[in-house]
Amino acid sequence: MSRTLAVVFSTAVAAISMMGAASAGCYNCYAPPPCTTCYQQQYVAPQYRAVDETVMVSPGSVVAHRTPAQYRTVMVPQTVMVAPPSVQYERIPPQYATRQRVEMVSPGYSYYAPVQMGCASCGY
Repeated sequence: MSRTLAVVFSTAVAAISMMGAASAGCYNCYAPPPCTTCYQQQYVAPQYRAVDETVMVSPGSVVAHRTPAQYRTVMVPQTVMVAPPSVQYERIPPQYATRQRVEMVSPGYSYYAPVQMGCASCGY
C-alpha cells in the first residue's frame, strides 16, 4: 500500500510541476546556450568606407631647350657671332590625381543574442 501511495504521490507532484511550467509558457528556459528557442544567431554585416588618396600620375621633369649660336655677316669677308649658344631649362611639375578606393573597416561577424520569450516564471 505504501508503494502505491508513493507512486501516486510522485505522479501527482510531476503533473503539478509540468502544469505550472506549461501554463507559464516556459519550456526551455534553462537549456544551455545556444538553445534555438532561448538564443538566436545575429549577423552583423561587414563595414566599409571610401578613402580618397592622392597618387602621382606623372613625375616632374626638366626639359632642356638648346639654342644654337647666331652668326651674322658684318662685312663681306667677316662673319661674327651675334648671340652665343644657350640652354634654357623648362621645369614640368609632377601631376597628381585623387583616387578613391574602398577599404574594410570591420569584418562581418555573428553572435548569439537572447530571444524575448515573455516567460513570467523565469524572466526570459
